[in-house]
Amino acid sequence: MKFEKAVLRRPGTDASKGLTTAKLGAPDFDRLLEQHSAYRETLEELGLECMVLGALPGFPDAWFVEDTAIVTTDLAVITRPGAPSRRGETTHIEQVLAGMKPVAHIAAPGTLDGGDVLIAGRRCYVGLSERTNEAGAEQLAAHLQSFGIETSAVRVPSGLHLKSSVNYLGNGRMLMTRDFATEPAFAGFERLVLDAGENYAANTLSINGTLLVPAGYPRITARLRSLGHPLVTLDMSEAARMDGGLSCLSLRF
Repeated sequence: MKFEKAVLRRPGTDASKGLTTAKLGAPDFDRLLEQHSAYRETLEELGLECMVLGALPGFPDAWFVEDTAIVTTDLAVITRPGAPSRRGETTHIEQVLAGMKPVAHIAAPGTLDGGDVLIAGRRCYVGLSERTNEAGAEQLAAHLQSFGIETSAVRVPSGLHLKSSVNYLGNGRMLMTRDFATEPAFAGFERLVLDAGENYAANTLSINGTLLVPAGYPRITARLRSLGHPLVTLDMSEAARMDGGLSCLSLRF
């Protein structure tokens, strides 16, 4: 899928009050804004038109905009985040997407975070995690099936979301942590398994033929280059403090 647009949200001054399990300390706000701007600039250089929404007071996690919607060529599915403190974010993102795409919704008792949804061509993989349950996965599958996208559920044994550990690089390749190295759902893909100590780099993002890779992981960076992937490394140190990664910061379509 060639991406033409992206929706981002500026981090608010309360970003350090968001949910996190990382135990890396609070992000430096000025540095966070610099890294967020560098991310946006990279997307623009790769041909995407970026809409940057303002910070959302009272919702310190709202800059992880990916969790609030699944956007395909045909449809925007507004999620029901697994963390109750984030559910108010979806009203605001729906107001933005409703003018661009037909809209569907995940309803209770379903929960679904966008970080648990991995689309690879006409296949969708939904991670069953602490944030996404079977009811949410089943509802998403029903919405996407109408447009010819088949969905499989995958258990997430560790990490916050599926895409914390697995991402599609294009050309039939998946990048993943060792936890997913033998996952039957990914049997049809070439699997690139990360070395110990480089798991954070699993959240590498494929944008129009170029890979965005978090800085600081030299072994996988060299390996991806050797396979012929054009790539850009981006410093994600401050988002990582809040369990965030490259895919979290935008909705791309």
